Amino acid sequence: MSQDGGCYTWIWTCFFEYSTPKILLIRSRKVGAINRFIQAVIIGYVIGYVCVLKKGYQETDTVLSSVTTKVKGIALTNTTAMGLRVWDVADYVIPPQVPTKPEKEEESSFFVMTNMIITPGQNQSHCPEIPSATANCSSDGDCMAGFSDTRGNGVQTGRCVNYSASAKTCEVLAWCPLEEDVDPPEPPILAAAENFTVLIKNHIRYPKFNFSRRNILPHINSTYLTNCVFSRTTDPDCPIFRLRDIVSEAQEDFQDMALNGGVMGIQIRWDCDLDMPESWCVPKYTFRRLDNKDPENTVAPGYSFRFAKYYSDGEVETRTLIKAFGIRFDVMVFGKAGKFNIVPMLLNVGAGLALMGLVTVVCDWIVLTFMKKKNIYKEQKYSYVDDFELLSEEIP
Repeated sequence: MSQDGGCYTWIWTCFFEYSTPKILLIRSRKVGAINRFIQAVIIGYVIGYVCVLKKGYQETDTVLSSVTTKVKGIALTNTTAMGLRVWDVADYVIPPQVPTKPEKEEESSFFVMTNMIITPGQNQSHCPEIPSATANCSSDGDCMAGFSDTRGNGVQTGRCVNYSASAKTCEVLAWCPLEEDVDPPEPPILAAAENFTVLIKNHIRYPKFNFSRRNILPHINSTYLTNCVFSRTTDPDCPIFRLRDIVSEAQEDFQDMALNGGVMGIQIRWDCDLDMPESWCVPKYTFRRLDNKDPENTVAPGYSFRFAKYYSDGEVETRTLIKAFGIRFDVMVFGKAGKFNIVPMLLNVGAGLALMGLVTVVCDWIVLTFMKKKNIYKEQKYSYVDDFELLSEEIP
């Protein structure tokens, strides 16, 4: 018979083959122990991990939230630029806090100024630019009228003027006198900010279950809210936080952070089991520093920006420029709720039962590969019945 004919015969035979399961009972302590052990592992996984730990019998939903904040505190400072001054929330919270859109999961943040560099009495006039590679000059020919450096402070007039007794720079049209690039004051001007407090009002909703809640819990009344401050041990439900405590819980020192500023995260987690009483659904607060603090890389540390306060005497517009250093607090809300539903329960139980089929596969592989009597097991497990041969024997 040719090779092609043998191939066709093999294909023809395979096409008309049919396999049916055969039960082979093996009385072996080793195989029996392996079989029961794998079954126990799968049952433990389905019941312990899927059903109990991960609550696989529940339908879940993610949280939608809105956050509003209100900072309170008073600080007294005495500086050369501004003299004796009282600072309230309108001075050091920049800009005023705006609440997030309801039922939209996003972070809300507020900024508290802790340190500053003040340049008072600026007005639109001519003055020498601060020395730099593009501003240094020796004659008017080194300056280009109308040129502005993106890192400079104004537009060059084309004149080279004395910046100091030993240096000359190009004159610029700018807000003069220019801000001096110096280190922020130490200790921080608003060091008292560590005692400021912030009230965080957080409303959450799980739309799939029509469940709403807020972090001012039902047992909190106005008297308690007026006097409480969050404490992990004594007042864990109080929504009023002292700024120093927030920074301390993140293993940071407030005064060190207040010098150059930074970014803090206030994380509110709502994990609610709605099969349990509603009172069990409470927020959990954690705090961490978000900006990179690397002692080996101290270039441009902290968090800062500039803003100005303008005033006029009727003829000349003047401003006070403030380079503000401070701490930005980002409030981030996370959460998941679950409630019993027959559909996910049946899906997870069905998936667990399907895993039981692996037991037979593993045990067969062990028996037919590693056991001493594997050849005998193979003879008992696989039987071949050729219907064509039986049919030819029946025909005389």
